[in-house]
Amino acid sequence: MSAAARPWPRSRSRSRPGSRLGACALALACAVLVPAFAGAVAAQQQAPSKEARPYDEKLFRLGEILGAVHYLRELCGANDGQLWRDRMKELMDTEGSSALRRAKLTRSFNNGYRSYSRTYNSCSGSAQTAISRFLTEGAEISDTLVKTAP
Repeated sequence: MSAAARPWPRSRSRSRPGSRLGACALALACAVLVPAFAGAVAAQQQAPSKEARPYDEKLFRLGEILGAVHYLRELCGANDGQLWRDRMKELMDTEGSSALRRAKLTRSFNNGYRSYSRTYNSCSGSAQTAISRFLTEGAEISDTLVKTAP
């Protein structure tokens, strides 16, 4: 086999991965980098984001529900078209004040859609029950947000 055809070229390094020098270098890097990283994470957790809102958890859950319902209703032949995606767009237009918030909302919608697309390949009784539960939960979250949001 020619060198160009090899999928993984051999390392030209003289130290072996398990060598004592490599282990010492790794330990030293961990001793220096891990505490610095942990400190940075702790500082981020203590300082709340300027964009964080007290209702974000419910808002992002609503985004997941919209994504799941969009997938499941389409799977079950409801012929809603882009209804649920349009509802998510309205939510993003209202709450997506920055690129970061819009990205988080988009991610929540996509996570809901993808997780149920992995679970259900056909419209079953279980899928229809999930739709019903999501619609109920989504309505409850929406009502709560309308009543409590500033």
